[in-house]
Amino acid sequence: MLHSRIACAFAALLALTGTITLPAAAHARVQCVAYARQISSVQLSGNARDWWGHAEGVYARGHAPRAGAVLAFRATHAMPMGHVAVVSKVIDERHVLINHANWSRPGMVEHGVMAVDVSEAGDWSQVRVWYANTHSLGLRPSPAFGFIYPAAEAAHTIELADAN
Repeated sequence: MLHSRIACAFAALLALTGTITLPAAAHARVQCVAYARQISSVQLSGNARDWWGHAEGVYARGHAPRAGAVLAFRATHAMPMGHVAVVSKVIDERHVLINHANWSRPGMVEHGVMAVDVSEAGDWSQVRVWYANTHSLGLRPSPAFGFIYPAAEAAHTIELADAN
């Protein structure tokens, strides 16, 4: 009961502010994976770096942004566990708004921040993400696998393919 009250208070605060910085004791609880699972229809487990592989055969994957999809980042020296973020809005084929946790600061949830495809091929393999600390699209691009699409969208895609 207490956990659900805390979750409701967290959701209300997020809705009001768009960005939340949690107290130190809560930092360990709000990781990008748990947050992405909470706000999306993509229900995978493991570290963010493993989501792309775990999605194979379970969820459709691709390189086109869609609202509700999870953008899966590769592991790097700077982020050894990888990262996942949920697309909240597609601006165009190279610009999206995302919701995610633990990017700009530990324990910080960011809502509606810009992510830009800077790859030469336009396949979202290199992404720059808004970084609150510098008020810019970060200092360097981050490598990404692509997008994991919610199961409902995968089922819809299969239905369309069967109809043709």
